[in-house]
Amino acid sequence: MKLNPTFAKLAILAVVSLLLCYVLAEIGGLARERQVRQQEAADNVEQSFAGPQSLAGPALTRACRETWTVPAPDKKTTTETRDFWLVAAPHTLDVQGGLSPEVRHRGLFKVNTYASQLTLRAQWRHAAALVPKAEHANGQVACDPVVAFVALKDPRGIRAAETTLGEQALTVLPGGFHPDYAAGLHAVLPAFQADAPIALTVKLTLVGSRKLGIVPAAENSRVSLQSSWPHPSFFGQFLPTRHQVGVSGFTADWQVSSLASTAVADLRAGRPLPSLASDDHRDMPHYAPPAPPAKPGLDVLAVELIDPVNPYVMSDRAIKYGLMFIALTFVTVGLTELLTGRRVHPVQYLMVGMALSLFFLLLLSLSEHLPFTVAYGIASTAAAAVLTPYAAAMLGGWRRGAAFGGGIALLYGALYVLLSREQTALVIGAVMLFAVLAVVMTLTRRLDWYRLGAGPATPA
Repeated sequence: MKLNPTFAKLAILAVVSLLLCYVLAEIGGLARERQVRQQEAADNVEQSFAGPQSLAGPALTRACRETWTVPAPDKKTTTETRDFWLVAAPHTLDVQGGLSPEVRHRGLFKVNTYASQLTLRAQWRHAAALVPKAEHANGQVACDPVVAFVALKDPRGIRAAETTLGEQALTVLPGGFHPDYAAGLHAVLPAFQADAPIALTVKLTLVGSRKLGIVPAAENSRVSLQSSWPHPSFFGQFLPTRHQVGVSGFTADWQVSSLASTAVADLRAGRPLPSLASDDHRDMPHYAPPAPPAKPGLDVLAVELIDPVNPYVMSDRAIKYGLMFIALTFVTVGLTELLTGRRVHPVQYLMVGMALSLFFLLLLSLSEHLPFTVAYGIASTAAAAVLTPYAAAMLGGWRRGAAFGGGIALLYGALYVLLSREQTALVIGAVMLFAVLAVVMTLTRRLDWYRLGAGPATPA
């Protein structure tokens, strides 16, 4: 039985397509491996520099001990004690600060870090919450001096700190002092009057990686941040009430009331500072989700200094469209065969597919050294320059080759639009595929498909 040459060629092209799928999968694996190494570089910087920072405070705390006696059966008494901590959150908290970005490198990989200069002004109308109360009838309570503390996620990032009580400078000591907030800094207040207002100012120079979060632990919190970084991402439980983002940087203002946040109550309950480390490893091989924390973290408002064009993420997204690229190109060459009678060998299909596949490898390698837009332009121009003369020889004329090269350039332009318009990529891709199908159906509507096996196809 003689095998239909059309179906035989389709079977060979199917094998060629599978081979090209394997090539694309290997290039995609390389992109993901480079992405893993980028994340390892970020982790390395965080381990030797400072990680994402979150802070809470200033707040006032006091360590107390209650002692009481309990009658025993033998008419003697025993003494029992309990230790507890009192915490007073401020009535108003005003945070002003700026973030100075600094890009650090680990080999080819870039990691965004920053140095922030923060001024935290906290005011208490009174400190009645720091007056201890005995829980037992004959209890006697003794307390240590009042301490003002600022809790930090990564105290390695502290570069300088100043604390003033009114106009009086206080000595800043390491550690958060409170057992639930051991990381940070604290200062002992020289005097304490429960019914007197307290005004405390903390000036802090803090460095960190990528993210900064502030806990609105006050009855009324106002936060204002500015930076020269033009690509911020705001997240957390509260977004800015006002913000401006431009090429020269951003400014953002938050205003949070205790009616909208449980941060004050959670601070008194000893809930931990929130971890701002994102789930960056979720797409990595052998990823295991982290265990949930024992206690939920404090509310936070935060900002991240992001790179809008990550070369590895963009390259990985581009590779996912690779099969569509190859399919559309094969359809174009196949239509040329059907409509002109020009025979194209499967090896030539393979060469065209390999050129399209290696474009993604060229894009990945160039984007490590050049801006992504420049790398994309060079890789797409190189691919179109190689495919145009090859198509001219394959299709039998420079006119057809130029048309083929123009179509390839149009495909690369469409792919760049898909990559840059993440929000509308689906609708753009769907419209493009539907348009291609409509063109194919229009061009082949008069073909006699039953005659394809008899010889070169001609329009009916």
